[in-house]
Amino acid sequence: MDLSWLSDPAAWLGLLTLIILEIVLGIDNLIFVAILAEKLPPEQRDRARITGLSLALIMRLGLLASISWLVTLTTPLFSVWGQSFAGRDLIMLGGGAFLLFKATTELHERLEGVEHAKGATQRAYAAFGTVVAQILVLDAVFSIDSVITAIGMSEHLPVMMLAVIVAMILMIAASKPLTAFVNAHPTVVMLCLGFLLMIGFSLIAEGFGFHIPKGYLYAAIGFSVLIEAFNQVSQANRIRYLNRTQSFRERTANAVLSLMGSRLADSAAPEAKPEAGPQPVEDTAFGHNERAMIHSVLTLAERPIRVIATPRADIHRLDLSQPEAAQRKALRDSPYSRLVVIRSGSIDEPLGIVARKDLLAQLLDGRPLDIDAALRQPLVLPETVTVLKALESFRQHAADMAFVVDEFGSLEGIVTQKDLMEAIAGEFPEEHERHELPAIVVQDDGSYDVEGSLELVTLEQYLTLGDFEDEDFHTVAGLLMDCLERIPREGDEVTVGDWKLRVTAQKGNRTERVRISPAASDFDAGI
Repeated sequence: MDLSWLSDPAAWLGLLTLIILEIVLGIDNLIFVAILAEKLPPEQRDRARITGLSLALIMRLGLLASISWLVTLTTPLFSVWGQSFAGRDLIMLGGGAFLLFKATTELHERLEGVEHAKGATQRAYAAFGTVVAQILVLDAVFSIDSVITAIGMSEHLPVMMLAVIVAMILMIAASKPLTAFVNAHPTVVMLCLGFLLMIGFSLIAEGFGFHIPKGYLYAAIGFSVLIEAFNQVSQANRIRYLNRTQSFRERTANAVLSLMGSRLADSAAPEAKPEAGPQPVEDTAFGHNERAMIHSVLTLAERPIRVIATPRADIHRLDLSQPEAAQRKALRDSPYSRLVVIRSGSIDEPLGIVARKDLLAQLLDGRPLDIDAALRQPLVLPETVTVLKALESFRQHAADMAFVVDEFGSLEGIVTQKDLMEAIAGEFPEEHERHELPAIVVQDDGSYDVEGSLELVTLEQYLTLGDFEDEDFHTVAGLLMDCLERIPREGDEVTVGDWKLRVTAQKGNRTERVRISPAASDFDAGI
């Protein structure tokens, strides 16, 4: 074996140049392998990449070892209408057609095909042998181009082989992170498929004898990659900016969900019937209900208990100062199992609570009601305590109901175990509540019909009004009062960010329903 090239500086310079060229020429091959490997089950992807690229290395070394045969590929075999075709031309034509076919098929599947329709949780993986065979077909096409470049760059066979080996080792090492990056960014996948279409067209052009300088292709690819890099940096900066406007727990929620393959901001509302309630798009990796529950759990320590409490105006009460007939009627008509006991119509300082079942024996025996004997004292919590601390207090005291009082000791509302569960998992409507509208109703025109008492933290799972973490209000009605600086009236409108809020139902001082629509829409033009 002639080793004289080892002492030739020109040979070493040629080796370095050839390694760089081989890597550049192998990028398109590597992109194709990255896209095809994703079609396999996760446990087979590494093996497919290594197998495909290793076979490509063996194929290129074999071609280099048979240079005499390789030269014959440039000898014309036949002519059609004055156009001569050699073996290399036929390989380029077949490879270019295959690239155009595969790239177009991949684009269709990703945008309109089975995977797009069913979602990732139901996708059907390709067979290992099928994917490796497709990789081999393209390896053969790209190997011809790579080997011919090596022959033109160096006169020493060992230099050619060493350059191919080093380039392929580097490509194998880079294949896994490149595959992970490509598959994690859908826009990069679309860009790569566009590259494959362009490369396939250039191969077909070369097969017909039209030489397209590779510099033009690589300049176009490099420019596209540069623009995409700017897009990725811009997106990362936008995410960091949005994170700065979120509380620590909200950022934690997004971090947890992103690790599980989803983000809170990914949810959106599709077309839905008004009576069907909110129906956000299901994330294929992580369902909306699961995302909402995790978000609720991670914000329990920030939400004051007063926002989930039943307000004092809606409390069913039993007045001891009323005649027994009126008390019996209140017990019979109330849909709840427990009532707040008051005296002389004063709800500010309730006497306690009474369970209807505790009075059942008295009613069945026809005896006069003895409410004092059945009176219970519930847990008492300040209105500023968080839902998380309230949950712990309920657990420690084995309580099933709590009075929520203000700093002066006046009753502001009541909280039950059901309210605490709804703060985590959403509404559990009772039989008498089923006729009522849901807290959020998605309209056909993309607007939302919501309760005035709806928490902003819940609304944020559907749309973003802004950052109100440091504000004193926590509900849609509180936001309206803060903007109007007075009690809202029916028909009042305010614009918050990109959304217009319109009061559609007001009952006294209480905001019942609010319509939220995009500020730029003409929804209210005809009202």
